Amino acid sequence: MGHRLSKIYTKTGDKGTTALSDNIRIDKCEPIIETIGQIDELNAAIGVIVAFSSNLDINNQLQNIQHHLFNIGGELSFPQFSQLTDHAVTALEIQIDHWNESLPPLKEFILPGGSQCAALSHQARTIARKAERHYVALIQDQTKAHNLLILSFLNRLSDYLFVLARFFNQLDQHDEVLWKSHRSDKTQEKL
Repeated sequence: MGHRLSKIYTKTGDKGTTALSDNIRIDKCEPIIETIGQIDELNAAIGVIVAFSSNLDINNQLQNIQHHLFNIGGELSFPQFSQLTDHAVTALEIQIDHWNESLPPLKEFILPGGSQCAALSHQARTIARKAERHYVALIQDQTKAHNLLILSFLNRLSDYLFVLARFFNQLDQHDEVLWKSHRSDKTQEKL
């Protein structure tokens, strides 16, 4: 295989446009480009979790997810290129169920945070939700056929990242902070 990126800068985007697989130039603010950017941001956020996590099993799972996200970005640019399967969604569900078995049931909402990896997982979860919203907007904005499996994957991935955050807090013996739906006057005074 030859070198794919022999030159990093091309100057072709200097006027605010980019090209998808059909080589037609479009504005970088088009919904398709924004969605690809959101997928890329999510992929990078997951990479940060891997950088801070010392759990090899979790890191392998997360890197596998990164490959799926890279493929999704490729499919958005080149719709004929589709590698996402039902198995990718099912694998997320199986892992969510596995971790949930060891976690205490949630009776209240929890604040995003906790240990370092838990907080990063919560942050990645919010980026996954944003990517999902952008993909929904893209589907509504364009008449081209779209892969609804991508929507299922992004939706399940945000659930996975939420449960992963809880699991990291459990591994790191870090208590979850429950959301207080109402505050006393004394608490408000401290703010």
